[in-house]
Amino acid sequence: MATVKLWTDEEVSANPRIKAVFDDIRSTRRSDFVNNFWRALANQPALLERTWSSIKEVMVEPGSLDPLTKELIYIAASTINGCSYCVHSHTAAARAKGLSDQQHAEFLAVVGMAAETNALATALQVPIDPEFAVE
Repeated sequence: MATVKLWTDEEVSANPRIKAVFDDIRSTRRSDFVNNFWRALANQPALLERTWSSIKEVMVEPGSLDPLTKELIYIAASTINGCSYCVHSHTAAARAKGLSDQQHAEFLAVVGMAAETNALATALQVPIDPEFAVE
């Protein structure tokens, strides 16, 4: 259960500032669906605007990384941070960008392997090899 009110479309339509962001979300994503994350952020219009602007810049604007890779990185970071909502949301986005079941399974194997070896390296306090230093 949410700890804040989730804004309905009716409530959003009565607030031009929030409506502008929701309209841009719908337009950018080419969908009428606005997920609960944005509905929760609507309680703080400045945070809503700032977060949507950042998401567009990082996740939507073309860059060196393709959109599916960006989603996979987002899923990995969300897994590390324990954000079930973001894991679900960005897995759905990755599937919409072409993530296959086989790719998903391989991705999860990599995330699991990294978690295991990270824990081992941390527990063992393995010193960093000088060859890994960026100069």
